[in-house]
Formats: sequence, structure tokens, C-alpha cells
Amino acid sequence: MDIIGIGYFGFESSKLDEWRSYGPEVMGFQTAKSPEADAESLYFKIDDRRHRFAFHPGKTDRLLYIGWEAKGKLEFQAAVARFREHKVEVTVGDAALCEQRGVKELIRFRDPVGYQHELFYSQKFTPRSFMPGRSHGGFSVPHRGMGHIVVITPEYPPELEIFLTQIMGFHWYGSGAGKGRTGFYRAKLNTRTSHDIAYGHGAGRAGVQHVGLFVNSLRDVGETYDIVKQRQLPVMMTMGQHTQDPHVSFYHFNPSGFAFETIVELEPWHEEGFELNPEKLSVWGHELVGPILGASVRTPEEVMDPEWLASRG
Repeated sequence: MDIIGIGYFGFESSKLDEWRSYGPEVMGFQTAKSPEADAESLYFKIDDRRHRFAFHPGKTDRLLYIGWEAKGKLEFQAAVARFREHKVEVTVGDAALCEQRGVKELIRFRDPVGYQHELFYSQKFTPRSFMPGRSHGGFSVPHRGMGHIVVITPEYPPELEIFLTQIMGFHWYGSGAGKGRTGFYRAKLNTRTSHDIAYGHGAGRAGVQHVGLFVNSLRDVGETYDIVKQRQLPVMMTMGQHTQDPHVSFYHFNPSGFAFETIVELEPWHEEGFELNPEKLSVWGHELVGPILGASVRTPEEVMDPEWLASRG
């Protein structure tokens, strides 16, 4: 499938008031206009697209959907045909949902461990419309999607890897330096990073571990780091450089309990052409000063869709 990367995220949140200030003041997001049909939700821009983040009001802080961007209409149609060929249950988004997401067309589907995904093409945008909520150099989005996500799954069945690599056509990057079962995957058209999505196995646990966002300069990383420290926000890992990525980043926890990894491409991305097997997580820094799993990772019954859980018996 000709997928560029992640186009948008949707979360349920019980802390919208905290996000209204945190998004612009800490992360530098721009508060976007909410669609008329979804006026109670909070939307954020990080570039010229209509939005990249949507936070929908609810009782639980959890991931609702991941929106993947197909290259265009023909690639989208080919992907839909591929899902159906492999007997993946898809739901076609109606006009109202497409308008809410700001896209031409979309479908919805679940992966084998229950996370909700959407595939779309042609999201609305306005040139030179992004105005960060604070002084900020901007986010690096055009060629790699908007970032990456790491989710935890209580089960890691063979069907998951088959679904991601053989149906969605993702590249398997490796397991990284973490302990236990972890898999890093990136979309076909993204050749600038190690992963768009990673799944980590955690017995009896599910939810978002972190979301990674690329910024345009080391200064953007450092200034965000200073704001996080000044506000005494909880940090997961200090600034450092991963072994498998030539980037500098740090991790801190947001109001919904998962971490944001703020990243700058310190050196040009490398493509070795073989699976990496790093002996340690980072070459320097990244001291673990907080929990590796935040409050966003809980039991499946707390964060997964009840209907999907019921369908599994």
C-alpha cells in the first residue's frame, strides 16, 4: 500500500481544559477551528493541514483512532481493494465523517489486536496558515507523516505482523534495544525514520506509550525541554540520542498520561538496508527518570473499545 505515514490522531480525553493551554504553551501547537458537527472537541494544527490532533471529550484518556495517509485517490482505491481481498472488515466513512476529518474519502478498520485505524487521502490545508501557539520553529512533517506512535498490546500474535507487513505493506525495521517483544514498522513511502508505529508487548496492558513529533531545530527541542522543566511537568527520559536513530530527543508526559517525544534530526537519516540490532537504547543521555509506561497504559477493559472486546468473547 502506498501510505505516506500518519496523517492525524484522535484521542478521547477527560482533560480538555488542560490541553487547551498545554498544547499551545508547552508544545507550540496551534488551536484549530473545530468542525461545526464536533464543536465540543479540541483540534490542533502543527502545520498547514486543517488539523493533526483531535481530542474528543469523554471519561477516559485513550487513543480512539490513527489516521494513515494514502498518496492519492488511485492508491487509496488499491488499498481498499487489498483490504477486501484479504477479508479485512472495513467501514466506509460517510460524507459527514469525511468532512469532520477534512479528507476526500476514508475507510475504518481494526488491526488484529484491536486498535482503530483509518485510511484517507487528500486532507484539506491552507498554505502559510500555521501559527504556533508560542515562539517555535515549526514541526517537520511533509515527507514522513506527522510523527510516530508506540502502543502497548496484551497479546502479540503472528497475525499482527502479517497484517502490518503483508497486507498494509509496512517495512519491518526490527525490535530495537528494548527488552521483551517489540516491533517497529514504517509505511512504504516513509524512508526517513525507523518507524511510524511500534507495538510493545505488555501482559494485561494496552494503550499509548508515546507519540513522537519531529521539530525543525535543536533549539525547538531545547526550548520545549526548558518549558517542561520550568512547569515541573513529569519527564520520562532526559535528552539523548538513540542508537538506531541519528536524532536527539527527550520524553515528557502530557495531560492524557502518555509521553511526547520531541525530536530533531541531528544527522541525515541513514538507510542501512539491513535489520539493526542495537546493544543499548541510546548512545548518550536518555536517562530514565520516570515510568516507562504512563497513566495512559492500563488494562484492555479500560482503554480498548468495549464492542471489540465483547466480539472476542
